[in-house]
Amino acid sequence: MSDARPPHDLWRQGPVWTASDKPLARYVARPLRDFLRIESAGSVLLLAATVVALLWVNLPVDGWAEGYDHFWHTPVGFEFGDFRMEESLQHWVNDGLMTIFFFVVGLEIKYELVHGDLRDPRTAALPIVAAVGGMVVPALIYVAIAGGGDTGAGWGIPMATDIAFAVGVLGVLGRRIPSAARLFLLTLAIVDDIGAILVIAVFYTEDVALEWLVLAVVLLVAMAVARAARVWFIPAYVVLGVVAWYALLESGVHATLAGVAIGLLTPAVALLDASVAKDYAVAALTDKDLDAEESHRLRFLMKESVPVVERLQESLHPLSSYVVLPVFALANAGVVVTGGVLGDAVTSTVALGIGAGLVIGKPIGIALACFLAIRLGLARMPEGTSWSQLVGVGAVAGIGFTVSLFIAGLSFPGSEVLTADAKVGILIASVLAAVVGVVVLLVSGRSVGEPTERTSDG
Repeated sequence: MSDARPPHDLWRQGPVWTASDKPLARYVARPLRDFLRIESAGSVLLLAATVVALLWVNLPVDGWAEGYDHFWHTPVGFEFGDFRMEESLQHWVNDGLMTIFFFVVGLEIKYELVHGDLRDPRTAALPIVAAVGGMVVPALIYVAIAGGGDTGAGWGIPMATDIAFAVGVLGVLGRRIPSAARLFLLTLAIVDDIGAILVIAVFYTEDVALEWLVLAVVLLVAMAVARAARVWFIPAYVVLGVVAWYALLESGVHATLAGVAIGLLTPAVALLDASVAKDYAVAALTDKDLDAEESHRLRFLMKESVPVVERLQESLHPLSSYVVLPVFALANAGVVVTGGVLGDAVTSTVALGIGAGLVIGKPIGIALACFLAIRLGLARMPEGTSWSQLVGVGAVAGIGFTVSLFIAGLSFPGSEVLTADAKVGILIASVLAAVVGVVVLLVSGRSVGEPTERTSDG
């Protein structure tokens, strides 16, 4: 009789605790693991962090609002010899921790350029054109409402699309949305990120210290040269990246852009052909015994058979989605909306401009750009997608949240009132955009060309 066991029994015989029958593993660990694998899990945590931040500053408990401000403005720093660096905790989150988020964005852009939809001009044409329309129209609407001067500096706020929330909304709708429309939104959001990065770099940078900027560029070039020379020692890139981040911070250019630049420099093609690892594995296993040296060599070959971009995305995406973005929301979404503040904010030209830009400008800009691109023969309609669904996806793209909050923090550095108005406008507009998008997509029904599932009773 064979003693072979099913795979799950083998796992239970091994050291993997989460696969065991222990109550904590069954009722806590495995459900949590399954939740984190859900596409919309990141947006759920992001929403939870936002709610916590709003409750923190708005519940009628003495000292809570002041405690929020005091906590996030606590100075945190370190010294090393004569070198000293000290910033507020919120500053470390916005300029330091968010670098990981922008690094992941850079990795996603690089992957799409090499292996994804941005590689094919025909497929990428429509979401690229749509993203441009979805950035230009909201910015124009904002300027028309908010005008120039100090309030006009926020024109970049309604240009952004929050990938996590947008994907989360489509994830909730499930198979009601055709896969081509989902892919269209993802590609649009990535192009939108590129636009937001360029806007931050060009228009929200003041007093550039040229010598520090040159140093940052030199360090990035050194990373590119090391990659071309096939240097595989990851710690060397970490050191160069951290110093490049600090140089950008000192230059006046927003330090998080170092993450994007390094992400774009990351190799998207495997350093070794997969056949090398397979051939070595076959040869090593012929004697049915692996020694420590062979095992180490095999792990190295297998690892280097996968592009660095994919490996880093796999390891850092959970950190970005489940830690960085929720912490960012917790540090930045704490806006007082009680005591008449909400009424004053929503009537301000800043909040109205952001709301109109995200809720109205985004779907109009995206739909108009798509219409022109298709009529001019520059692109084609996503397969199985109707115009009403395209408008619904455009409305969902109006969820600006994370990047909009980020740009809001850069737009009004000298005015807490305008910053608060902007944050209130972003929060309300993002909720409205999600509701409008869901309603439009539900009303539009299932896409043409995708058969409706039939139940067993006909």
